[in-house]
Amino acid sequence: MKSVAATAFLLSALASPILAAPGLTLKVNAPSAVEDVDALKISTTLTNTGTEELKLLNDPNSVLTPQWKTQTFSITGSNSGAVPSFQGVKVKWAPTQAAAAHDYTTLAPGQSVTLQHDLAGRFNFSAAGAGAYHFSPSSTFTAVSATGELTTVQADTVAAPTLHVSGKLAPSASLSPASSLGRRATFRSCSASQQSLINTAVSSAQTYADNAYNYLTGISSGTSRYTTWFGSYDATRKSSVQSHYSLIRGSGLSSYTYDCSCTDAGTYAYVYPDTFGVVYFCGAFWNAPNTGTDSKAGTIVHESSHFTRNGGTSDYQYGQSGCKSLASSNPANAVRNADSHEYFAENNPSQS
Repeated sequence: MKSVAATAFLLSALASPILAAPGLTLKVNAPSAVEDVDALKISTTLTNTGTEELKLLNDPNSVLTPQWKTQTFSITGSNSGAVPSFQGVKVKWAPTQAAAAHDYTTLAPGQSVTLQHDLAGRFNFSAAGAGAYHFSPSSTFTAVSATGELTTVQADTVAAPTLHVSGKLAPSASLSPASSLGRRATFRSCSASQQSLINTAVSSAQTYADNAYNYLTGISSGTSRYTTWFGSYDATRKSSVQSHYSLIRGSGLSSYTYDCSCTDAGTYAYVYPDTFGVVYFCGAFWNAPNTGTDSKAGTIVHESSHFTRNGGTSDYQYGQSGCKSLASSNPANAVRNADSHEYFAENNPSQS
């Protein structure tokens, strides 16, 4: 999923201290067993245990937005270490836009909110096998402070006992509609003006992918541009990133299916990684410039990189500041991070 964040907000978010704990607890409630993954349901309860009101942004990757079919929970076999395959969506989200739209959940001191999570269709346990599994949600939340700054809040998590999965291990149906690629782009729920904007962005995204691939072909050591977004130079990691852009540039961006039905203001776009060539644009996409930082063209590169066929990137970090920190601290994740691919392709401000 693609998310934009204004530089000033991102810098303030990174500079802001983590709120003192305990301030928030996250409790996971799950049945002891299910015999059909289509019946897999979990609830979570967030409680403000601090003395100040909390305004927690409704991040589509967190427990606060159960309507988004994202990978809210990390699932691991308690004995085998097996991980079920994820079949939901990958979303790019804009925390600053969400804050501006007051898209947050407010918890007064002592207040709790319980949310129900229907995980049907999101995970396939066929390869992982029957057995006991741990379900772990992300415990990091973004809050809006009284002065409007974005601040990180770390919740104390109370995990549920292991959940035993058996019986029917594969979902009955995929969450995503089938792809319908043709020679020209296909549009769903897009106005004529939206189609025009998409066509322009697709052309620019193709140029971005071509230029990124050609640049990587021509380097054999760490340049400022490479190390900024992907960290210390390593030939194997560079080759991996280069292969992603090769796949993206050859994937037929102009023949994708583009869906304009999503209206979420804080989100740019999302895809189902295994449904190749179908991209869903949301509210933030239409306010973005065609090119430049967090652009329409860059969003298409970001989302295309998520497709399993194009390398299957993840969303480890959002925003330029966060991606620069990721490149420095964890290059292995940086070369698998969708926003890092976007910012390298956008190359704004320009680096050689």
